[in-house]
Amino acid sequence: MARVTVEDCIEKLPNRFELVLMSAHRARMISQGAPLTLDRDNDKNPVVALREIGDTTIDVEDLREDYVHSMQKHVEVDEPEESAVPLLLAGNEPDQAEPAPTEQDGQDGYDRMSEDDLLRGLEGLPPAESPGSQRSGY
Repeated sequence: MARVTVEDCIEKLPNRFELVLMSAHRARMISQGAPLTLDRDNDKNPVVALREIGDTTIDVEDLREDYVHSMQKHVEVDEPEESAVPLLLAGNEPDQAEPAPTEQDGQDGYDRMSEDDLLRGLEGLPPAESPGSQRSGY
């Protein structure tokens, strides 16, 4: 396909607005270093992205999923749920189960910092420069 037109791409993506979003996202991916799926032929990134969509050298569903993922601010991660039944030690009676460690035991792998230590650490930091402050020199 020497020249790409919107009509060539509309056959693959019937919604023109979605075509603009997907091709713009693909062009940004190309400018960030994503590998090309066809020859550039001295074309700019948006034209290459449209040509890739028109020639179906990239999967539109994968492109759509990548676009949605790039727009998400918070991605939920499914973590395994803790077992509701406490683990019993071998040889103990069922009512003599070992209590689960709490966060105050210090066995969570994190260093604990008191509120006073945090405040002292924050006071030692230099003040943040705001864009309209008098000290910024503008």
